[in-house]
Amino acid sequence: MSMKKKVGAIAAALTTVCGLSAAAAIPASAATPACGQHCIGVFSSELGTFAEPNFVEHVFGGVARIDTETGLTTASSTDSSEDFVNPHQGDVSDYYSLGLVSADVDRHYSGLSAAQLEYAPLGQPTGLCVGVPTSPYSGEALSLQLCTVPGRTVWIIGSPTSAGFFPIISGATTDFVHPFAMTYPRHVDTDTMLPPIRLFHLHFRRPAHAVPATQLWGVKLGVL
Repeated sequence: MSMKKKVGAIAAALTTVCGLSAAAAIPASAATPACGQHCIGVFSSELGTFAEPNFVEHVFGGVARIDTETGLTTASSTDSSEDFVNPHQGDVSDYYSLGLVSADVDRHYSGLSAAQLEYAPLGQPTGLCVGVPTSPYSGEALSLQLCTVPGRTVWIIGSPTSAGFFPIISGATTDFVHPFAMTYPRHVDTDTMLPPIRLFHLHFRRPAHAVPATQLWGVKLGVL
């Protein structure tokens, strides 16, 4: 079954960056001032809110190198390891036109909003985007990969909940019934270094096909 039928309309929290209307009022500044007004902070619904994201995605050690993993860390306006931008505007079909997702992905998700998360510490693009190095598998940690490698670094935005959170689906998935999606573990100890973000099959809870909180995310554009 097409994911379009399961998640419906495009979640709009990332689409401010993609040139569409936002799902929530999000201030337009930056993770760090040098990153610029389009800097993106991705946070888990388990650990934060749109008003207080608390912990956002970052590159471990701030190292701009292929295979460096990404996880969550305390939101900060001075931590450039949290600086990400979206290098392309558009939906899945636009990424298909660029050769960055497969024909199968385009066929199932065409029309849904999509984005890349390019690491841009202090506003300097690195050409490295959050993704996976090979075909995805359960438990795989997200890491930096070349933004130009087809089928590895595109993320598809699912329908938002009433609170504005949404699933983020890997454009590398080949399972279109339970696709791979960004997932964060429950009950992490926030007093220690937080673990990487990982891929697991997207789960739908009956009867309303609700997505669990571990697979729901938000985006903050603004000083963290």
